[in-house]
Amino acid sequence: MVLISKGEEGDKLREEAQRVNELAELKDREDEIKDQLETVDKWISSLPLMGDYEVALNISKRYNMNITEAKSQLDSFPKQYIISDKTIPDIVKDLRKYRRGIKGEDRTALTKNIENLIFAYSNHLDDCIKSIYWLSPYQIPLKQMTYSESDLKKLHSIRDVDTRRKIVDVLCKYWESSLHRGHEYNSNYSSCSKSMTNAKRDFNKMIKNIAPVKSNVTEQLNDFVLKSVCNEQGISARQIYDRLPNKLHRRASPQIICKIADKMDITNIDGEYYKLPMEIKKDLHAYTAAFIDSDGYITMDRNFNPRIGIIATGNRGKAFVTELHKELGCGKLHLDQKSPQATRAVQRLNFYSQDDITKLLSRCRPYFRMKGDNADILTELIRIKKNHKKASWAKERMGELFKLMKWANHADHVNYDFSKDGIYEENIAKYKENNKMSVMDELERGVVV
Repeated sequence: MVLISKGEEGDKLREEAQRVNELAELKDREDEIKDQLETVDKWISSLPLMGDYEVALNISKRYNMNITEAKSQLDSFPKQYIISDKTIPDIVKDLRKYRRGIKGEDRTALTKNIENLIFAYSNHLDDCIKSIYWLSPYQIPLKQMTYSESDLKKLHSIRDVDTRRKIVDVLCKYWESSLHRGHEYNSNYSSCSKSMTNAKRDFNKMIKNIAPVKSNVTEQLNDFVLKSVCNEQGISARQIYDRLPNKLHRRASPQIICKIADKMDITNIDGEYYKLPMEIKKDLHAYTAAFIDSDGYITMDRNFNPRIGIIATGNRGKAFVTELHKELGCGKLHLDQKSPQATRAVQRLNFYSQDDITKLLSRCRPYFRMKGDNADILTELIRIKKNHKKASWAKERMGELFKLMKWANHADHVNYDFSKDGIYEENIAKYKENNKMSVMDELERGVVV
C-alpha cells in the first residue's frame, strides 16, 4: 500500500482547485467571445453597403482587431451538410418516396423524422443568410424568394459592391410592394402584386448570372478522386495522380490520393479502388435486385430457414459486395472463399436474419425480374414463422413452400429429380393457390378463420 503524506495530498487538492479555476476562466472567456461575436455580427449588418476591405477596416478599428481577424468575420459561410454523398433536400426527397410504401405507425414516425429534418435544414439556411453580412438585414424579403443553398453561397461570394446594391435594390422593391399591397383586391393590389412578381423574376435572373462558386483545392481533389473511381472501377492511386490537371497535380501525390480515398470511405482492394457510382446508389435496391437476379439466390433449407445470397468473384466482385454491404446496412460478408473449380476466390454477401431478409425483400421486390416468385415464397414463410408458427396449418404450409421454392429454383434444370423431395408438377398449382397471406391478414385483424 502506498502512503500519501498530508503535504502531498494538499498539493494535489491545490492543483485540482487550480484546474477548476482555469476551466471556469476559460468558460467565462468563451462566453465573452461568443457575446462579442454576436455584437460584431449585429454591428456589421447595420453598416451601409461597402467593399469587404472597408468593412474589415471598420471592424478592426472598432474592436481592436488586426485586418486578418476582421476579414475572417466576413468569410464564415456554414459548411454544407452531406450524408452519404447526398444533400439534405435529396435525403428528404428519398424519404418521402420511401414513405409512400409504408403505413401505420412506421409512416407516422417517418413523417415526424422528415419534419424534424426539414426544420433543422431551415435553421441551417437561416444561418447561411445571417453569414452574408450585407444581405442579412434584408432576410425578410429574401425568404420570399426562390433559392437553394448553392444560390446563397453564390450571394456570399459576391465582392462587387454595385452587384450587391442591385440585389438589395430588387429585394427592397419586393418588400416595399408587399407592404403597400394591402389585403383588399383592387387596382393597387394588382399593381403591387405585379411589382412583386417582377422583383422575384429579376432576383432569379441575377442569381442565374452569378458564376458558380469555385471550390478550393482540397474540394477539387476530393471531387476528382471520387469521379475517377466511379467512372473507372479498379483504378489505382498512381493512375488517378497521372490524370490530375496541372493545378492539382502540383498539390498532390499518390500517397495523398491514398489518404483522400481512405477518408472518403472508398474501398481499396490490393491497391485498386472501387466505389458504387452515384447512379447505382440512387437506385440501390433496383441494382441489388438485379444483382440477385443474375448472380445470387433466394432459397430456404430443409429446416425452413430463409436464405438470400449474392455471389461474386475476383477483386472487382469483392469490392462490389463490400460496397453493397455498407450501403444496405445489413447482411454478412464472406470474402476470399475457395471456389469448387479452384479458380478465382469467391466473394459472398449472405442474408440469414429474418428481419434483414424482410427489409431487403420489401425494398427489392418491385425490381425483381426473375426471382419475384422466390421473394414472395420467403415473405410468406417468414410471416408464418414470426406470427403463426403454432397454427394448425403452419407446418404443412411451410412444407408446401419448401417444395414451391425447389420448383422455382430448378424447374429450368433438365433432368432434375424432384421426386426425391416428393415434388410433383401436378401439385404445384394447388400449392400456389393455398397461399396463406390473406388468412394471416384476417387473423392479425382479429377475425376468426
